[in-house]
Amino acid sequence: MNLSFKQWRKGLAWAVPLAILLVGCDGGDKQPAPPPEPPPPPHTTYTQATWDALPAVSDADLQAGFASWRSACVRLKADAVWGATCAAAATVPANASAAQIREFLQANLQVYSMRSATGSADGLITGYYEPVYPGSLIKTAKASVPIYGVPDDLIIVNLESIYPELKGKRLRGRLEGRVLKPYDDAATIGAQGLNAPVIAWLTDPMDLQFLQIQGSGRVRLENGKQLRIAYADQNGRPYRAIGRWLVEQGAIPKEDITMGSIAAWAKANPSRIPELLASNPSYVFFTRNPDSNEGPRGSLNVPLTSGYSVAIDRKVIPLGSLLWLSTTRPDGTALVRPVAAQDTGGAIAGEVRADLFWGTGDEAGHLAGDMKQKGNIWLLWPKGMALPQE
Repeated sequence: MNLSFKQWRKGLAWAVPLAILLVGCDGGDKQPAPPPEPPPPPHTTYTQATWDALPAVSDADLQAGFASWRSACVRLKADAVWGATCAAAATVPANASAAQIREFLQANLQVYSMRSATGSADGLITGYYEPVYPGSLIKTAKASVPIYGVPDDLIIVNLESIYPELKGKRLRGRLEGRVLKPYDDAATIGAQGLNAPVIAWLTDPMDLQFLQIQGSGRVRLENGKQLRIAYADQNGRPYRAIGRWLVEQGAIPKEDITMGSIAAWAKANPSRIPELLASNPSYVFFTRNPDSNEGPRGSLNVPLTSGYSVAIDRKVIPLGSLLWLSTTRPDGTALVRPVAAQDTGGAIAGEVRADLFWGTGDEAGHLAGDMKQKGNIWLLWPKGMALPQE
């Protein structure tokens, strides 16, 4: 998911001087003070390391992680950074041994330890999954929570087309006359609804919230059939974690925030669910994907691989990158493996940050919901290529 409206202020930075000039021409004697400069974004440092510095992985994890990364090469053929490496990877046999994969990686990639601006290599590793929720294709007394498709009046402005320095920045809103206004927030949509197609109906508003947080999922119909639902777009409002609101309310201690504890609170406090949901102004619109047994598709539009695909902050790690992850499972056991950066998420931001995809269903959901671990990330980067942020 790419929740671009969180960059509204930064995306309109070019307009600030013009706004100051316009205000200064109103005939008054006082000139308005310029707005304060926003704090600089976190800056990741990339410290070159040797291959020997990487923690050891099993042959099976190496092969699975490499296969996951290579599966996205179909989308990276023309990529300025990864295109040549992907072309070379095509020569590695599909049933390559771990030794052959290591030989390829060491010949083509350089290792960089990802660190914060302060030099710390420790970061946050969370998890996500593809949930399966009960629902219906038609509205019923039991299934009355709509999963909306993209509204016809949602306007998307790609700022890069006019201002190249704003690469990747977009504005989302709706036209009122000739003026682009911010799109309705989640509270307004929840209260008033939308003039938008409804893909399916869920039985629980919390299921919709968790579906929006995960970015994809399945709807289990009464006949047993499952619909695959995927992220299509977003209302342009900033994502704010509902768990943070619960902490601020004193409802759940910060250290106890998990998907399970949030769901339990909602079940015990049904009258406050609208208030909880309104604390997150972001709202995701979905599309229906063809039925298949493959994983959901991430931001690269390739199926995610359970345990070996991650969502990242694309300002720090370009999509398509190969990473070496060292963290722990929720139960504390070690988890070390190469993973592929194949997805993004509005909540995935920071200097050393990744969100591990755990798969589909309840078991994956328990792992994802409890995953809030310290971890280290190494970027495996094509030799001779400029590093991100350079």
